[in-house]
Amino acid sequence: MTNSMDLRPFRIEIPDADVADLRARVAATRWPAQLTDTGWERGVPVGYLKELAEYWRDGFDWRAGEAELNAHPQFVTTVDGQDLHFLHVRSANEDATPLLLLHGWPGSVVEFLDLIPLLTDEFHLVVPSLPGYGFSGSVTAAGWTDGRSASALVELMDRLRYDRYGVQGGDVGGFLGPEIGRLAPDRVVGVHANAFVTFPSDDPSDLAGLTEDEQRRLALFQQFQEDGSGYLRLQGTRPQTLAYGLTDSPVAQLAWIVEKFQEWSDPAAELPEDAVDRDRLLTDVSIYWFTGTAASTAHSYYERLHDAAFWAPRERFTVPTAVANFATDIAIRRFAERDHTIVRWTTFDRGGHFAAMEAPDLLAADVRGFFADLTH
Repeated sequence: MTNSMDLRPFRIEIPDADVADLRARVAATRWPAQLTDTGWERGVPVGYLKELAEYWRDGFDWRAGEAELNAHPQFVTTVDGQDLHFLHVRSANEDATPLLLLHGWPGSVVEFLDLIPLLTDEFHLVVPSLPGYGFSGSVTAAGWTDGRSASALVELMDRLRYDRYGVQGGDVGGFLGPEIGRLAPDRVVGVHANAFVTFPSDDPSDLAGLTEDEQRRLALFQQFQEDGSGYLRLQGTRPQTLAYGLTDSPVAQLAWIVEKFQEWSDPAAELPEDAVDRDRLLTDVSIYWFTGTAASTAHSYYERLHDAAFWAPRERFTVPTAVANFATDIAIRRFAERDHTIVRWTTFDRGGHFAAMEAPDLLAADVRGFFADLTH
């Protein structure tokens, strides 16, 4: 198994031929029909996607997004046989707290571009592409569970010589943060999570006395299970079959991702670009396309759903934990406190699942407040 302690400088340089191929494939899309009197409830509407795909082909500037990412120092190192790409943005303050920022699916390091400048006064930032995602490249073998990914990220922080650090993550990053804390409780000062997921137990008393807001979030969770988890079941059970379409058709990949931005973003936003900058969204989708990591990221769901360790009962997580709950998030504090040491719980009425993109000001302030309380 290949391992390298080297931290190799990295720069994103997608060949012109790949950009031209993307445009040609979008132009050659074979479009399905749209049933009359139907909308987003059945998936991404054809009319909307045609317009967005046309902009992706003729209006979107990949080089601008590429340059914005390349403005930050980037590196690749090999951990457990897999490349691990990361941005490393050090604060001018040498005494700043190291902070690991973890994206989720269908996200990437692009999620944090607006958050980074809001945090660099207080933090040295390490922003990896998760194993199997984006510029970390596809994993090449089965077995990359959340525990294994967390172990790779602990090793990354060791190689950067960060002995004490914080972790912030949403979605998949919200699962990985506590895993990292379990592996390195003496090094992780605290875990901050958004887009956090909690589950009620089988005890009916769990549901007694829920507040109005908690009832709303539980209803969102139940709706997700009944009508919004098709992507999870597909990626978690047949990722390889799904991957052919996502890898061959950029419009399929676009639809697969943009659907989640529409469903999970702030409910006040009618369309995804009402919540998230359209070019940022397309930069994110383009990373999935150019790196060909649709299969690899889907396989990560298979690993999670079939990982006995992920679902097994464990001792309560003792590292101080903060949860930022945005409008579409489903976390309920009493459920979270069963398994985590919750010391901060903040509820926001603006922003959704992609908080670092939708409401970076709110997320940054909450992160700063949490770690300030822990480190001073």
